[in-house]
Amino acid sequence: MPTGARLTAALCLALLAFILSGEIMPLMPEGTDFGYFTVINIAIGLIIGWVVMGKRAGRGFVPAINNGIGGVAVMLFWGLFIQGTYEMFRLAMRNRYDGPFEALSAIFTIGLDYAIVIFVPVVIVTLLVGALVSGLVTEKASRHWR
Repeated sequence: MPTGARLTAALCLALLAFILSGEIMPLMPEGTDFGYFTVINIAIGLIIGWVVMGKRAGRGFVPAINNGIGGVAVMLFWGLFIQGTYEMFRLAMRNRYDGPFEALSAIFTIGLDYAIVIFVPVVIVTLLVGALVSGLVTEKASRHWR
């Protein structure tokens, strides 16, 4: 059911995904072709905000902070998983894997490599501040549009 809290959470996480994408791009190796990187991350933010954060809004101040942190953690997990899957398919089309199980396990290896690259103080601070703001703004929207 569409609510103001779901829309607010989706927009907050989409904005956070856009900001994070801009911060992550310079951290990647020189000459990386990003393609639809930002667009995919914004779509992940919209979906996670609507599905995960929006339905858990309206429970109070402390649960709002937990909701923001949980929503951002889920967005980060799915972002790493989907970007790792995309990179695995790109490498698989160049016959870099001997079999399907090696390709599937590469998704997690690539995602872990991406996680190591992006865990720098600037990105972590943006994640934490974005989580707090998103959770509190979603809670405020839930109380305002009942």
